[in-house]
Amino acid sequence: MTRASESLKFALITAVVYFVLLSGVLPLPSKLQDEVLPVLPLWAIVTLGAYLLFKLGYGVFSFNDVPEAHRELMKQIEQAKTDLRRRGVTVD
Repeated sequence: MTRASESLKFALITAVVYFVLLSGVLPLPSKLQDEVLPVLPLWAIVTLGAYLLFKLGYGVFSFNDVPEAHRELMKQIEQAKTDLRRRGVTVD
């Protein structure tokens, strides 16, 4: 099973369970039915957003500098400038 089909299956099962609980097919305490269940999707979206924002921030924080990649890129830029100058293009 692919990752996309697993995700779709999870989302479908979650949606079915949520709508069964929201519609009242399965009895729940009235406080849970009236106050908690209607805002559950919003809570899930906010929680997912906070998690993804944290994950992005951590990725930026723990990003490693790669000096050899910088040197290689600068060498390629100089080679490109040299090639363009040889062809008669004004560079810089």
